[in-house]
Amino acid sequence: MSLAAKFDDILARAEELRDLLASGAQGQEFVRASRELSELEQVVGLIIEFRETEQSLAETTAMLADPEMRELAEAEAETLKARIPELEKDIQLALLPKDEADERSAILEVRPAAGGDEAALFAAQLFAMYQRYAESQGWRFEIMEYADTELGGLKEGIASITGRNVFAKLKFESGVHRVQRVPETESQGRIHTSTVTVAVLPEAEEVDVEVNEGDLRIDVYRASGAGGQHVNKTESAVRITHIPTGIVVAMQEEKSQHKNRAKAMKILRARMYERERASLHASRAADRKSQVGTGDRSERIRTYNFPQGRVTDHRINLTLYKIDRVMLGELDEIISALSAEDQAARLATFTSQAA
Repeated sequence: MSLAAKFDDILARAEELRDLLASGAQGQEFVRASRELSELEQVVGLIIEFRETEQSLAETTAMLADPEMRELAEAEAETLKARIPELEKDIQLALLPKDEADERSAILEVRPAAGGDEAALFAAQLFAMYQRYAESQGWRFEIMEYADTELGGLKEGIASITGRNVFAKLKFESGVHRVQRVPETESQGRIHTSTVTVAVLPEAEEVDVEVNEGDLRIDVYRASGAGGQHVNKTESAVRITHIPTGIVVAMQEEKSQHKNRAKAMKILRARMYERERASLHASRAADRKSQVGTGDRSERIRTYNFPQGRVTDHRINLTLYKIDRVMLGELDEIISALSAEDQAARLATFTSQAA
């Protein structure tokens, strides 16, 4: 289907929805029609502007034959010609399939992989980096689980990040993050390489995932750990196992067993929701697998090289020589570049399909 024909279909559908709403649609029919029309309004406005611009260009071009109007018409024609491809691209972007999870809040999970104590120390730094970034975005960052080590490293950190478009901005952070630096415990000054895994899951509502209580095994036990401030040594820790999928979530951050269970269920739903999304979208599942991998040193999406002061994202060959700023949570440049690359790839696919 040509773009022109697609534009006609969109305009016709918008008019159909307006008629439906005006005719007195009720209940779910009204809700669905209102939502669909709301989603179409942006692209409808762009299509109308695109066609009006094409019409203006045709009229301006006709004025070129008039010697008295020629100079003015030429300037106007150049402006209109430049605007048309811009509008066409804006429309194509608006028509790209949207990930319905993009607007959601997210669950962040950070764990050390290869590298022992040094990996745990860097995991703690990454967790803090994301907390600072969340604060800079005006999001709420709630620590759900934080198991630390005696040296101040992180065994496992889980946070709920609440706000608008959290998942859209953080979803490309999932994967293996590699750090290269000289550990404080290294007396010979040798550079060590360690890795940390990061997973970002869209937060799921109860209506998204049906959890049958009969499918759950719930164990209660005494919290334990390195004795850090985040560990409560009470008999309130909860471990929930979803038997059909084998997903296990353990939570001991709160002193209340009830609160730990509620947090564990929130994480369980997010993992189950992501599992369903992955099965429905095979391409995304393959992408996630390639990003997260096994946590081996050789598998990485990003490298943080402290001796050289650089951060490199290997998926888009982006290198920034401001590692200190990045670790302070200044991630906008990296996240924007990743989003732009993803958008360009999807736009190329859309254009080839529309051709």
